[in-house]
Parts: sequence; C-alpha cells; structure tokens
Amino acid sequence: MRRRDVIIGLAGLATVGGAAYTFGASDATGVEPVEIETVAAPGSTAGTALVPERGRVSVVEFFATWCTVCAASMPALRTVHEGLAADVQFVSVTNEPLGHAITRQDVTDWWTEHDGTWLVGLDDDLALTERLDATGVPTLFVLDAENRVTYSHVGEPDAEEVLQQVRAAGATS
Repeated sequence: MRRRDVIIGLAGLATVGGAAYTFGASDATGVEPVEIETVAAPGSTAGTALVPERGRVSVVEFFATWCTVCAASMPALRTVHEGLAADVQFVSVTNEPLGHAITRQDVTDWWTEHDGTWLVGLDDDLALTERLDATGVPTLFVLDAENRVTYSHVGEPDAEEVLQQVRAAGATS
C-alpha cells in the first residue's frame, strides 16, 4: 500500500506541475548547485556531481522508474545527449524515495533497460527538485552557464527543440 500511495502522490504532482510550472526557481543569480549522488549505471559512475554546474550549460531531466512517459522519452533524450557538445552537462535525476518504493539497483535496472548512456543521479532529499521547482515527471530544464533556467518542458521532449534551446542557452553545438 505504501508504494501505491507514493505513486499516486507523484502522479498527482505531475498533473498539477504540468499546468503550474513557472520560472520562479531561477532569478538573475541563477540556481544554486546541489550535490547529488550519482549511480553506477551505463554511462554513469557512482559518486557525486554538482547540478547544475556553474560555468557550463546544463540539461537536467527529472524522471521516475514508474513513469511510462519517462520511459517513452528515453529515445529523444539519447538523441539530445548524442547531439551535445562535450562541455554541456547532461544529467537525468530521479527524486523517488529510495529504500521505500525503490532501491538504487531498481534505478540501475531501469536505466539499463531503457538504454540510458549518460549521468544518472538521485535526489531523494528533494534539494534539486525544490531548487528547480520540478513538480512533475518527466520535466526537462536547460540552464545557461550562470545557472539560469532558459527553458523547461514537462512531458515527452522533442529532441530538436531541446537541442535548439541548448544552443540558445550558449552551448557551442
């Protein structure tokens, strides 16, 4: 029953968040970076990473292992990742509560099953989620080198649109 309650609650947040997102989390000073735990998975290593990383354009995508739209978004995200310059930070983050409904191994298994090939991290204390005001999944943010949100999208992303937004944020390619 606890897992069902978590899923229902997160689904509700996704619905509300899709309709209510604003850029309030990012002002002229940009979003303060958060140290997140990264997971050993294809394209990712266990450790930590600062997200977003000041001085680089960043693409930050929030997902959940229970989310069918998140799974359907993976091919577009792969296209975006493959089209980015090496100096762009690209990370997918889950904010699911670890140890309750899922484990790190569940995240790794989901990542492998859906062919993730870039950095994947955990935000189980919701620090990054709150800083970016990510109220649903999947949600994608593009931030410029000063960590200002320049683009956000809730739902399945369009790869070409995201790549254009990354270039508009100041990435070289």
